[in-house]
Amino acid sequence: MGGQTMTGRLFRASVAVAVGVMALSILLFLGVLYQYFTNRMMDSLATEATLVSQGVELQGEDYLDGLRTESRITWVASDGTVLYDSVTDPADMENHGDREEIRQAMDGVTGTARRYSSTLAQQTLYATQRLDDGSVIRMASAQSTVWVLLLAMVQPVLVILALALLLSALMARRLARRIIQPISDLDLEHPEACDAYDELAPLLGRLRRQQETIRSQMAALRQRQQEFAALTENMSEGFLLLDGQGHVLSHNSGALRLLNAGEPVGEVNALVLNRSEAFRRGVEELLEGRQSRQMLSVNGRFCQMLANPVMEEGKTAGGVIVLLDVTEAERREELRREFTANVSHELKTPLTSISGIAEIMKNGIVKGQDVPGFAADIYQEAQRLIALVEDIIRLSQLDEGAGGLEPEPVELLSLAGEVAARLGDAARQNQVSVSVGGSAVEVTGLRRVLDEILYNLCENAIKYNRPGGRVTVEVSPAPQGARVTVSDTGIGIPAQDCSRVFERFYRVDKSHSRAIGGTGLGLSIVKHGVQLHGGQIQLDSREGEGTTITLELPARMGERVTCGE
Repeated sequence: MGGQTMTGRLFRASVAVAVGVMALSILLFLGVLYQYFTNRMMDSLATEATLVSQGVELQGEDYLDGLRTESRITWVASDGTVLYDSVTDPADMENHGDREEIRQAMDGVTGTARRYSSTLAQQTLYATQRLDDGSVIRMASAQSTVWVLLLAMVQPVLVILALALLLSALMARRLARRIIQPISDLDLEHPEACDAYDELAPLLGRLRRQQETIRSQMAALRQRQQEFAALTENMSEGFLLLDGQGHVLSHNSGALRLLNAGEPVGEVNALVLNRSEAFRRGVEELLEGRQSRQMLSVNGRFCQMLANPVMEEGKTAGGVIVLLDVTEAERREELRREFTANVSHELKTPLTSISGIAEIMKNGIVKGQDVPGFAADIYQEAQRLIALVEDIIRLSQLDEGAGGLEPEPVELLSLAGEVAARLGDAARQNQVSVSVGGSAVEVTGLRRVLDEILYNLCENAIKYNRPGGRVTVEVSPAPQGARVTVSDTGIGIPAQDCSRVFERFYRVDKSHSRAIGGTGLGLSIVKHGVQLHGGQIQLDSREGEGTTITLELPARMGERVTCGE
């Protein structure tokens, strides 16, 4: 019951009991006094009746005429006729022979009665005494006299009652506090240690069992929450739990990272975390009870948003948002599209040349002496096609792990010497000298792939060099395997292009690159081959001065190395 305390209820109950006891005591006291005064008055009337009867015996009616008393005197003859009455004319009064007190007196005993008198309109006490001639003297007194006596005692009784009520209130207040104090002092966290009333033992026992149950449930809940937090915090995906109004109930750090948002404080609406149109649309569709799939772009990264509503009785009670970082997938898709476009372009160029030359020859426009030149052009373009297809096949094989090839011991210094020897003619044609030095270092890897790596690096160093330039290949041991450095004195690479030269089909100078041949896949093959072995590549180039590419290869294929260790 609201607004009531146990102390107040105990206080009121105690006061009510005290008041009730006092009221009953006063009523009992007054009742006893009433009975006492009534008996005293009846005795007084009986005595007075005896004295009056003696006077009448001696003096007759003259005695009655000269008597002064507050009691009413009636003299009744033996036949019941009223001979004298101090209040009413006897002639007007009825026969009193049937009155109880009269009959008792005629039987020779002092008669008494208590009766409501219609004549006096009040309760009256009667006492009778028989005379020698058989007549009866009756004395009567109104009972109001008793009430007058009682009323005279009201004032002291009321004072006593007021004092008793005040004392009862003070004692009730103190008693209520003393009763409540042990209950207020109960340690509900440790009910088994409470020293309280025996009557509270069942309650304390039940509280103890409930607390044990609650502690067990809270421990299980905390464990589940910790497990859930550990799972969600270690997720690379983002996780948001929203209520029906879009407020964030729970989240993990992945969601804040992907949305580039700060830690929410207090009750925060999900739209505060990211204000992009796609995110807003996804949250609104979720709150409308519809699944939503959106693509977000945040700080150059791509994030896929999956929003699923949680329905309860046909209404949206909240929802779950999962955020997936699909940047790499989008970049791969972009690279795939770019690769497809580049392949199409690279294939189309020689095929267009071959088709054009073949059409000219088919139409008989070419003179006989020019046929060998056109045939040479067709052969050259076909060779470009073959080289391009072979490089594409080689890249595909490297992407798939170079299946079918088994790792074997490879001595890199001698392998570099073999590559330099195969490129001797190309070096002489470009007036470039190639030197191989260093120490013999053996690694376990794919010989064919390592050969292609060194070949492409040296071929590029020769192609993009200057007449009279140099290409130097150095092989040396490294803390985790081997280091191979290929440097040249060529045209170099602009700083803005250094980070992209390992991309497929990327050319720094497309016109110059096509003039000297090549498919644009050489350095991409180098990168994939080194990554397949678990190695790293470093490129250092200055435009107009030359380029140095350093390979760090592990001693065994599959081990990982960090460039520069």
